[in-house]
Amino acid sequence: MDVRAQISMVFHLDKCIGCHTCSLACKNVWTSREGAEYMWWNNVETKPGTGYPTLWEDQTKYRGGWEVKGNILRPKLGRRLGLLSNIFFNPFLPTMDDYYEPWTYKYGQLFNAPQADDQPTARAVSKVTGKFLDVEAGPNWDDDMSGSSIYARNDINLSALTDAEREALFRTEQMVFFYVPRICNHCLNPGCVAVCPSGAIYKRAEDGVVVVSQEKCRGWRFCVSGCPYKKTYYNWKTGKSEKCMLCYPRIETGQPSSCFHACVGRIRYKGLLLYDAERIESVAKTPDAGLVEAQRSLILDPNDERVVAAARKNGIGDDWISVARKSPVYKFVKEWGIALPLHAEFRTLPMLFYVPPVLPVLASNTNGSYDLGNRDFFGKVEDSRVPMKYMAHLFSAGNEEIVKKALKKLMAVRAYQQAKSVGNLSVGQASAQLAEAGCSTDEAEAIFRMTALPRFEDRFVLPPYHREEAIETTTETIKQKGETGLGFTRPPKRGP
Repeated sequence: MDVRAQISMVFHLDKCIGCHTCSLACKNVWTSREGAEYMWWNNVETKPGTGYPTLWEDQTKYRGGWEVKGNILRPKLGRRLGLLSNIFFNPFLPTMDDYYEPWTYKYGQLFNAPQADDQPTARAVSKVTGKFLDVEAGPNWDDDMSGSSIYARNDINLSALTDAEREALFRTEQMVFFYVPRICNHCLNPGCVAVCPSGAIYKRAEDGVVVVSQEKCRGWRFCVSGCPYKKTYYNWKTGKSEKCMLCYPRIETGQPSSCFHACVGRIRYKGLLLYDAERIESVAKTPDAGLVEAQRSLILDPNDERVVAAARKNGIGDDWISVARKSPVYKFVKEWGIALPLHAEFRTLPMLFYVPPVLPVLASNTNGSYDLGNRDFFGKVEDSRVPMKYMAHLFSAGNEEIVKKALKKLMAVRAYQQAKSVGNLSVGQASAQLAEAGCSTDEAEAIFRMTALPRFEDRFVLPPYHREEAIETTTETIKQKGETGLGFTRPPKRGP
């Protein structure tokens, strides 16, 4: 057992209001400079929809993630040595059209335009070519476009639905959408790391954060294709790749990431997980239907004495183990089983998990009243406006039962709390619904409190990094080696 630590996250999609405050917080801190205009390390997508960059989920187009050939796990894009032979040719890159052409405005026209009857306007100018630009796409271009024939109908996840199910999804009375915030998943088996020929991308040993070394990066951009989530970007100004690094300067000082801190809906949770690195390859080879459960099994119980002993052997301190025991992510993913990975079939073992949304049930507006027919107020999983096939394609590699189980538990918790506060159901009936969903009343209370009434310290449980010890160790090493701050060796002292 090779126990390692991983900073991990949960997004509760029922609480996301699609305000994009998280995206702007990240943009202002990390990607507000030239060459990074089109980078959205955090973005919020409308589902159904094609996402950003366009159709990023279609790996027949981009060849990201991993595949199993025989019993061999390998990147879809190819291995590093093979990629070196095609270093100047990569047909699986997103193009500028898949993102959008960055632009600014010629503001001088507002101040220098000659007097005329018409109001002067600032025309859009391409940041790449410097020429005037007719803007045809931009960030969040398909926001809220749930019925769009261009965006929503071309969602790759709809391929699992029949023609009748697809058409039903876009009828006016059935139309619905939800939001999916996305950042780098800081995967346990990252595709970007596997395909980088220069070895510029690596996973930090202490916390699992995946970062790009700007010194080693050569701008070959295989990482952009290799990441199935398209969360690595190429800076056209510096010639280097960049990506979300989970605001590690913030989390090292006990602060949550910028996007997490700014979240208006308080949908985000961050904590520490312990996992068994020895089993990563075997788990990634699991057939699609079992991928979610296999990934859950990879996450270890921080209360197990064997896990604790193995963690200590690997240098994980007791303070980190204590934080892992309090992790909200562990509760959502492992204990309660209601948080699921996004596109587990990519086999990167993403460490960002989603609580699927409990969507509105089918109803009709009859004589000015909202008619549920014979359904309960929260309805049943089978009555959700978005078919389970679609949700399973997103969150469980096609395994509908896993999504149903999570949604049934969430609905049962809602019914239980409604019975207690409103009284339309007896507590006994609601408890029976909880039992059917495999949830105790104590667990229901815990889920409710973590979902609806969490304090800041409940949502963000971050470990102490003890950077001061690392600095002291580094300083002592420099003294012993006789090195200066710039890495040069001091000349040896001579006699008096």
